[in-house]
Amino acid sequence: MALLLAAPLALSLPALAAPAAAAEPQIALTGDISPAVGVSHRVGDLPAGQELHVAVPLKLRDTAGLDRFLAAVADRHSPEYGHYLTPAQFADRFGPTRQSFDQVSAYLRAKGLKVTGINGQAVDATGTTAQVTAAFAMPMGVYDRGGKRFYANDRNPVLPAGIAGLVQGVSGLNNFAVRQHDAQPAAPSGLGPAALRSIYDTDGIGADGSGQTVALWEFDGYKKSDISTYDQQFGLASSAPTTVSVDGANYDSSPGGGQAEVSLDIEIVQAMAPKATTLVYEAPNTDAGELDMANQIVKDNRAQVVSISWGLCEQDSTPSTMSSVDSAFKQGAAQGQSFFAASGDNGSKDCKHSDSGGSVVAVDFPASSPNVTGVGGTTLTVGSNNSYGSETVWNNSIGATGGGVSTVFSAPSWQTGVNGKRTVPDVASDGDPNTGYSVYTGGQWQVYGGTSCAAPMWAGWAALYNQKAKAKLGAGNAAIYGLKGNTFHDVTSGNNGDFKAGPGYDETTGWGSYDGTKLFNALNGSTSGNTVTVTNPGDQTTAVNGSVNLAVKATDSSSTAKLTYSASGLPAGLSIDSGTGVISGTATTQGVSSVTVTVTDDTQASGNTSFKWTVGNPPTGTVTVTNPGNQWAFKGYPLFQTLQLKATASDGGSVTFSATGLPPGLKISASGAVTGTPTAAGTFTVKATATEANGTSGSTTFTFTVYGF
Repeated sequence: MALLLAAPLALSLPALAAPAAAAEPQIALTGDISPAVGVSHRVGDLPAGQELHVAVPLKLRDTAGLDRFLAAVADRHSPEYGHYLTPAQFADRFGPTRQSFDQVSAYLRAKGLKVTGINGQAVDATGTTAQVTAAFAMPMGVYDRGGKRFYANDRNPVLPAGIAGLVQGVSGLNNFAVRQHDAQPAAPSGLGPAALRSIYDTDGIGADGSGQTVALWEFDGYKKSDISTYDQQFGLASSAPTTVSVDGANYDSSPGGGQAEVSLDIEIVQAMAPKATTLVYEAPNTDAGELDMANQIVKDNRAQVVSISWGLCEQDSTPSTMSSVDSAFKQGAAQGQSFFAASGDNGSKDCKHSDSGGSVVAVDFPASSPNVTGVGGTTLTVGSNNSYGSETVWNNSIGATGGGVSTVFSAPSWQTGVNGKRTVPDVASDGDPNTGYSVYTGGQWQVYGGTSCAAPMWAGWAALYNQKAKAKLGAGNAAIYGLKGNTFHDVTSGNNGDFKAGPGYDETTGWGSYDGTKLFNALNGSTSGNTVTVTNPGDQTTAVNGSVNLAVKATDSSSTAKLTYSASGLPAGLSIDSGTGVISGTATTQGVSSVTVTVTDDTQASGNTSFKWTVGNPPTGTVTVTNPGNQWAFKGYPLFQTLQLKATASDGGSVTFSATGLPPGLKISASGAVTGTPTAAGTFTVKATATEANGTSGSTTFTFTVYGF
């Protein structure tokens, strides 16, 4: 069916006539029309008396100089590295001038609008539809798209040349776009703080977030009682979060449908950095609200790290709004603030649940901004005793990690890009609700996943980094890409629809998830230290008694460095040549091995990569683990008797046991014996797994309640 494209009504033209001072040329801005206007039906004019809130961002000065400064301040080899600006210094060098703010404010007042303040780089104002229409010389209509009613400007704003030259755009002229949160629920259980810090290896940093502040970017509220329950359950002793209202928004007295999102953002940051201060910025879910929140966060400059779990596919926003918000991110980068944003939960077609439709290959904003670290999602396999196991691309019936190629932002200097455009995500962390996070929200325990959980995981790590590092992380993308995957868990299998994972960087999980301590050490090293990059050869399969000759390749940032190779976990009968990196021999024993190759140069800089090696046929048969029933114990007292788990393999083979979710203080042996003394009260969901040498496994889940006194 054909859609009618609206044109201005003839009757409205006299009201849109140029001001009396018509001698000054009138200039139309660009990028301020919602994409939805072109595919919707105009049903009428927006009532003249309706109150509107607009934010008018002004252009930055010396943008070329700003780009040079941002590159230098993030370059560990530059004398400007880590010499960040204060908000006042940024304003003096790159911000709009006081005279520019006064000119724009005076123009808006002259058109009848009420200027409510200057928020960072933008002038905020309110007025009726009639006043906004007069100020920007464009009609405001009501539109219908498939039953959804929204208002929007029919054409780009028009301003006198002297004002248009100062203004970057106008936000708040439509209410079509509503930012989505990416939290995805699953059945209760989930990973808690101790497990997350163990799996992703952050304890070696020796930090707890003390002295650090993390800002959370929210369009809904939370209940402090939920956060308190989470902290008490896990003994975190975290300080209560503080809400910062933007444009008068404060949802905490009656949180809406995004309450779980806000709760999990706070709780995951506190899980990773329990002593960090959390500031919850809450804004109206509008273009103007988003822009004002970005500007307030950088203007306040209270938080060194910002976590963003809300976003829109780029096609649902206006270029002007995205560009204006990115200008605020640039200021944050100049000030040493780190931004981490979820890449979305709809795979390579990020508009799936928006009005742009599920057939559009798209990425999520703000993750697509080059001044933000976009965070994708994985499906996590946990090793024994909460060690790191492996990760694949998250893509199942619940959702999939967002990623792909931006249509708005050019590829920055530190990224290869595709056809000159920026690609996302940059990094990743666990995002699958089936392997998700324990969250207390709405008065009950739940398990959540989504890239909105992965973003605060990275924000929490950044808080730990900043506490102990020689200099703040700041806009970390250049440094992260400089490592070329070293210290990351490279995710090499899976896809998000249109993009596939592979060795090194890809548009599904970026460089992968962090090994927290190793990443800290790599980024906090001396500015002249070497970087060793090991190329992942991909998972290997070899027949029993098959011969092997596999060359693992590595490079060093120093062309004169000498490399030494070593390997752990090689299948029986194989060895690695320490000088060439060639793995050779005869694979004698059937089984599945997790192999890690480490390459060290003569300055002791090192890198590594891990992959799976299967010897023999793929796993067959079944393993059945007998459920022991629900268990109980008392905090501080040894188990009354050893809990012995049992399992049988259909082919009669022997098995090795592992478990996740055990109460703190308990452990499981390879033979399935659970022993120890519980150190924390609570109810824990335990997943016990038995695995044969050939990789066949089975599992069972039961509840373990520890009573306190």
